[in-house]
Formats: sequence, C-alpha cells, structure tokens
Amino acid sequence: VKIVAPAFTQVTIVGRVSVGELGKQYLNRRSNELQHGGFKSVRFSVGLFVSAFGKRPIGTVTREDALAFARNVAQLGKHVGKSFRTKGYPLERLLALSEGERISPQTQRRIVSQVGHFLDWTVYEGQLASNPFKTVRVEGKAKPQHYEALTDVEVLRLLSLDDPRIGAALRVCLLSGLRAGEAVGLVREDLIWKGNLGWFAWIRPNEVRSLKTDAAERIVPLHSSLSPFLADLPAAGRLFPGLSVNMVTKRFTVLREQAAIQRDGVVFHSTRKWFVTQCERAGVPEHFTASIVGHQSARSENRMTYGIYSAGISDEQKREIVEKVGLPCRH
Repeated sequence: VKIVAPAFTQVTIVGRVSVGELGKQYLNRRSNELQHGGFKSVRFSVGLFVSAFGKRPIGTVTREDALAFARNVAQLGKHVGKSFRTKGYPLERLLALSEGERISPQTQRRIVSQVGHFLDWTVYEGQLASNPFKTVRVEGKAKPQHYEALTDVEVLRLLSLDDPRIGAALRVCLLSGLRAGEAVGLVREDLIWKGNLGWFAWIRPNEVRSLKTDAAERIVPLHSSLSPFLADLPAAGRLFPGLSVNMVTKRFTVLREQAAIQRDGVVFHSTRKWFVTQCERAGVPEHFTASIVGHQSARSENRMTYGIYSAGISDEQKREIVEKVGLPCRH
C-alpha cells in the first residue's frame, strides 16, 4: 500500500506583520485603484497612522490606540498638512507644528474613516482578527458649507477679466451649472452633437474623473453662446488640459480679489448657484433644474420623488431651459 504524505499549507499567524509593512502593501494596491486626488487623501491618512504605529505588529493595535489616534488627529492644525514643507512629516511632528484653528470635524472623519478602511482590508487579508476602529467616532459636528450665488454684477466683473487660465471653464460652468470637477474632467469624446439641438455634454465617469453621486451622470445641453469657445478647445483628449479642481478654485480666489468681490461664501461653486438662480427666475420647475444640474433630491411639486416615476425631461426641454439662462449684459 502506497502511503501518501499529507500536504500541509503554510499557517499564517494573525497579527504578527507590522503596521508599516501592511500600510505599504495597502497603499501600493490603492494607488492602482484610485485617481490621483483620492489616492493623495488616502496616503495622507494611512501615513499618519503608520507614522504613529508603524513598528508595532498589527495585532497589538487596540481600541484605546484607535481612540488616542482620533484625539490626536482632532488637534492637527487646519493648514499643517497642506504645506509642501511638511509633506511626509509624522503625526507627532505635525502636532508640534499645529497652531491656531484645528481641522474640521469633516476632515477628521475622513481621516479616521480611511484608516478604518485600511484596517478592514487587513481583516479581509487575514492579518487581523477584528478592526479596532469599528466603534471609534469623531464627536465634533461639521458645519455645513455655505455658498452664496454670484450676482449679475459680479459675473460681469469676473468675465471682464477674460482670464486665460480658467476663463473658458468659468463660462461653461456659468451657462450649464456644471461642478468644477465635471467641467475640468470633460474630454472631447464627452461632447455630443444633436443636430438642430446643438451640443450636449455627457457628464459621466471617465479616465479623468469620477462623479459625486449616481444622479450626477447626465447629458447637459451646452448653451449656444458657448459654440465659439468649444471650437477653440482641443479637438481630442481633455478639453481643459492641465486644469484641476484645486487649480480652478485657487485661481478663482485670485480673480475674486481682482474683481473686488469681498462677500463671504463666494467661491467657484457660486457659479453653479448663479445658474440655478437664473433657472428659478425664469420660472423653471425645481425638479427640471435638478435633472440638469445633477441634484439627487429632484422632487416634483407634490413632493413625490421625481426620478422614481418619470423617465426625465426631453432633450428639447433641456435645451429650452438652458437657453433661458444668458450671461448678464452691461447697461
């Protein structure tokens, strides 16, 4: 009788691999899954955690450690992680440099959540029995961001600057209600010609950007006055090469100062609020406007959720709505 020796598989002892080694593996994997901006955020969050616990075996990280990490994150200065000079600094050193206003509860939650996702991954990979961050919460309440709509006078001032960097993107957003990320993420293949209905932009995930919500995917008519600007944009690839949301928002801050706009709450997103305001003044039903700008809470007048019961408005209706919005003229 032939005796076959039993086959043994290598046993992985849970909890022995260091936090630093697992952090390196996780970030390598995420770098292939996330776009640049998203990966930078995850790398910063996990990097903070690794800087504090990197030499310890993953199995020794406790809930008390997780609570201490969350408390330390809450003490970080608002701007300390944004400086190129402090790039790669460990948590302890960033805390020593922190002064003035602290990071917002929203940012704290994002950091703690991203570290929690990392630890969920270690559990999935069999390196950790349970995630010590599961019951850790950030106690501070985030204040909702408040944006003001631009006035017609302010729009005129901004457009009169004829900025070579973001001027075209500014016009597109004013006349379509697109978010900054949706506009700068457009590629030529996203533009659709519909004959006598003109140009439309297909707002969808592509190689440049993802979308904020499912409702954000939509086809938006581009105002007829934008046609000359579209002709001047690249014939292939990105319509606004080299522009990022960060660059647009920072440049808008400069333009706002040049245009002597000093009201609180006026940011690039105010272009979107201006578009919605113009639709409202033109008598466009709220749920029609919502379908164009990609708001998730599009509701009909009787408060019934619009998206459940309607196939949506037609391209002709969308065109009619967008054409009602015109850039202000000097009197």
